[in-house]
Amino acid sequence: MTREWLDWEWVRTWCDQTEPELGRLLQSFETRHGFPPGENVITLTTDESNEATSALVDLTFPPSDLTTLYSLIRDISLPDVDHGYFIHSPTMTAEHFREYGSVQIAGDGPALVFASDGGGHLFAVAGTGRVWKSTAASWHADFEVAANGIQDFLEHLGYRIADLALDSSS
Repeated sequence: MTREWLDWEWVRTWCDQTEPELGRLLQSFETRHGFPPGENVITLTTDESNEATSALVDLTFPPSDLTTLYSLIRDISLPDVDHGYFIHSPTMTAEHFREYGSVQIAGDGPALVFASDGGGHLFAVAGTGRVWKSTAASWHADFEVAANGIQDFLEHLGYRIADLALDSSS
């Protein structure tokens, strides 16, 4: 199966479409839940994060989709989308790699942890581009396929935000 690699313009469009949906979701959050939302943000790159991405590339050869993602997005923090989603900054990804190394995925080789959820499950991307999710909140857990690639991962996240925003406006 041939798949397309993540495209910078696609990521830019995803940000442009997702940020307003996130805003709609947060507008009625406190009314619906009885407490204010946390800080839910998609943070774009800075000179510092671009340097961190270069350092990550020097440290370990990350999958190209991850470097494409980091060329536009520094990190994503969505504590109020379901149980939370967090795409780590390139600095954090490098720190985790230094401390824990890569995760070994049977049949897909080593994968680099780049994200987590509010339950402590980890998301890792392999050289094939597939995104894997740990079955438990542990670096030593088994991993299952979560998405065909980072684009698929972001699409599902964007759809979930849009669904929640639609539900909150009803």
